Amino acid sequence: MPAIRIYESALCCDTGVCGPDVDQSLVNVTADVRHLQGLGADIARHNLTSEPTAFTEDDMVRGFMHLVGSKGLPLTIVDGVTVATGTYPSREQLVRFAGLGEATGEAVGEATVEPRPRPDLGLTDASGGCCGGSTSCN
Repeated sequence: MPAIRIYESALCCDTGVCGPDVDQSLVNVTADVRHLQGLGADIARHNLTSEPTAFTEDDMVRGFMHLVGSKGLPLTIVDGVTVATGTYPSREQLVRFAGLGEATGEAVGEATVEPRPRPDLGLTDASGGCCGGSTSCN
């Protein structure tokens, strides 16, 4: 199963439910990651505040941070391939990246959708912020 790693900027909370403004992208990715973990996917998030060593241990992430910096985060890597920068992948994209196919093996009519052997690797470049964009997480 592919390994999905999401590297995030310095966040005060991973859920997005902090401060006066809720960051819906954080709420969504928290639910999406938990959903995929429940399906057995190898997926993890790394926050620059709470896990700075995760950003230095991986050569690709370290190089990304050196060239682009934290403004390019979040960074999503699947089996060593960068698949998204500056935005979180959707649940559908994460399901594909995890090799779970269009569905999660649930019955579709009379048939069952089988997992794809490799994720569909698409690139995105939209950006988002922490705890409501430009507001702080105080």
